[in-house]
Amino acid sequence: MKIETKKSKLEVEGMTCANCAAGIKKHLEKKGLQDVTVNFSTSEASWVNDKNQDKNDVAKTIISLGYKIKSSLKEDEKGLSKVEKYFYFTLIFTLPLFSHMFFPKGSIIQNPLLQFILCIPVYIIGVSYFGKSAWGSIKTGVPNMDVLIFTGSSAAFFYSIYGWLINYGTPAVHHYLFFETSATIITLVLLGNVLEHKSVKKTTTAIGDLTAIQKVIAKKEIDGKITEVNFEDIRVNDILVSNSGDKIPTDGIIISGTSYIDESMITGESIPINKAEGDEVIGGSIITDGNLKIKATKIGDETLLSQIIGLVKNAQNNKPNIQKIGDQVSAVFVPFVLTISLATFFIGHYFFNIEIQDAFLRSIAVLVISCPCAMGLATPTAVMVGIGRAAKNGILIKGGDTLEKLASIKTIVFDKTGTLTTGKFIVSQFTVLDGDENDVKNIIYNIEQHSSHPIAKSLCNVLHENSSLLKLTDITEEKGISISANIDDNVYTIGSSKIYSSSEKYDLCVLKNKKLIATLNISDELKKNTDLVISSLHKRGYTTTLLSGDKKEKCNQIASELEIKKTYAEQLPQDKIEKIEKLVSSNKTAMVGDGINDAPALARATIGISLGNATQIAIQSADVVLLNNEDLSQLPQTMQIGKHTLLTIKQNLFWAFAYNFVAIPIAIMGLLNPMWGALFMAFSDIIVIGNSIRLRYKNIF
Repeated sequence: MKIETKKSKLEVEGMTCANCAAGIKKHLEKKGLQDVTVNFSTSEASWVNDKNQDKNDVAKTIISLGYKIKSSLKEDEKGLSKVEKYFYFTLIFTLPLFSHMFFPKGSIIQNPLLQFILCIPVYIIGVSYFGKSAWGSIKTGVPNMDVLIFTGSSAAFFYSIYGWLINYGTPAVHHYLFFETSATIITLVLLGNVLEHKSVKKTTTAIGDLTAIQKVIAKKEIDGKITEVNFEDIRVNDILVSNSGDKIPTDGIIISGTSYIDESMITGESIPINKAEGDEVIGGSIITDGNLKIKATKIGDETLLSQIIGLVKNAQNNKPNIQKIGDQVSAVFVPFVLTISLATFFIGHYFFNIEIQDAFLRSIAVLVISCPCAMGLATPTAVMVGIGRAAKNGILIKGGDTLEKLASIKTIVFDKTGTLTTGKFIVSQFTVLDGDENDVKNIIYNIEQHSSHPIAKSLCNVLHENSSLLKLTDITEEKGISISANIDDNVYTIGSSKIYSSSEKYDLCVLKNKKLIATLNISDELKKNTDLVISSLHKRGYTTTLLSGDKKEKCNQIASELEIKKTYAEQLPQDKIEKIEKLVSSNKTAMVGDGINDAPALARATIGISLGNATQIAIQSADVVLLNNEDLSQLPQTMQIGKHTLLTIKQNLFWAFAYNFVAIPIAIMGLLNPMWGALFMAFSDIIVIGNSIRLRYKNIF
């Protein structure tokens, strides 16, 4: 199942906030790269593969902006991270420097030279960490939060040196010393970054959990001998041996053995499934009972689990419209705050006669209390958690904008066959009008093998016994209507009653050279819990509609049983498109379907929802794929995840805007010390990220 376009990727070190990612993205797009995604949460930059764009050139571009590229061979850091080391180092010097406020004049800690010596190491760390990041962001054209932090701490540092030299040896010198302000700002913001990075990692736990499933040692059979190999070393057509309790190493097909397999970590289906020779298996699922030999059919990035991981990593692809608000404000926020800070100093001192020290502190407080990062993190962290939670429940959501659209859906349209019903049909009536019954059955079996329609599959399952191979030519299928083939110079056509004009209506007619030779009536069964799923959707205020190519009588029967109020029956693929377009024009509409004839309608709906066992074209046309094929229980979960993710984004953006809207005026009025401002700023991000993490645990189903 192909879910995403093949991309090149690099791991980027040194991004300190969402604006850093935005700056790198903007710069790479200027270089001509297509479909660029830079993810602050996962520290990854990706773009669509282009033979004209060398990966090393992209790496050099990112390095030129002040960031580093992590080698794929480099092991994950153990122990303290760089930002943690910086924080603990600066804390050693900041604590005694900060404590000078609690000692009387004349104490050694009040000595300007000692304060300068204590501040120097902290400021050097500030230049190394915040200064480099600030300069890099300015080069990208998207100034980040570090510009404000570096400007504020530098202003306090150099103003203290100026005041010390101008008033050297006089009692007034202490009124000009703000070394502790400079050091405390740097240390507190480093503390905030430590907490922020730890919190951001928690928003990507779904990636870690899914990757852990993939880390498996496979038992490979070579000339009758068993050899252990890593997941990365498995090749297509390798024969793998798995026993009770083992994880299945990769996607494949069973060539011998039977077992019960737990696929809950992939599909959300908690009951183990019995599988035998010829059945497909999913890498990462667990054998609860039995022993298997499996031939690998998909490896590496082609496996379902790898594509799920990629989907979650690229959760910020196709950003929600609501994120554009935060992005637009963040893009102009830093220049705006720098302007406000300068205006606070000059207007306060020269027009309102505020003392220069007080005006200066107010100006610095404006810089350090402001936080564009909270706006930048509001949407991507919530999207990451929402898509991760969906993936762990067997729901694949393609892009952050899909979550936003899910929250707006009012109408849900269902295909019938294979979606509401199992797709397994029983032949309730079979009448042969001309010819031998067994010969007609064999003709139907041979022709229907060339169709992927659920009815065709069911007929083949029913008629495969006592069948024999026939030579077919000129096979033609008209989607949703009929399939025909030439056998021994006779044209046989199997299709709905539309292909034969008769006063009596049958589910299927069989024609030989346009003459009716047999009729079939069939019946299908509802998937388990379908009535509960539809009832749940009705209780949540959704309008449901049945849209099917099946006969009106059968559609009405299903709709009545499920209390679906609106039904469109006997619809051809082009009819389905027209109906969907009409519904979308009045309400945001989701379409749930699984067949080739549903693909155009899935693409035209506000949201297309397909099933894991659907046709490839239906999966590619859909925005959401439900991996549990047994029932539709994942559908209400999908809608709820969409609603609550959008709610979380709105809460995050409200906090981010409200915080800055309230905090900046407080700083301008002189009611906020810069050191407290740094502390509040550091924790504003934590509140946004924490609210996103809450989405992972809250009860929404």
